[in-house]
Amino acid sequence: MMILITYDVNTEDAAGRKRLRRVAKQCVNYGVRVQNSVFECQADAAQWRKLKQLILNEIDVSKDSLRFYYFGDTQKLKSEHFGTKETLDVEKLLVF
Repeated sequence: MMILITYDVNTEDAAGRKRLRRVAKQCVNYGVRVQNSVFECQADAAQWRKLKQLILNEIDVSKDSLRFYYFGDTQKLKSEHFGTKETLDVEKLLVF
């Protein structure tokens, strides 16, 4: 399965900078960095469960934002979001 991992870690303090380094280190172990905070990973189900838990253990959901985008065989995109910066459902009606 192909997974795109994106994250935005709050680095205003030393703890945030440390979290940022630890998240990136976990992602590098499983994928390829395509932008500063974006990784493309290829993993089977067991590898993915392990990586996902490692990353979730590193972030602070009250300060950081983490998104996983799954690309399966059906080419339908599925995503998960943890932390700050709520996401919009682009398939629903948007009223301004």
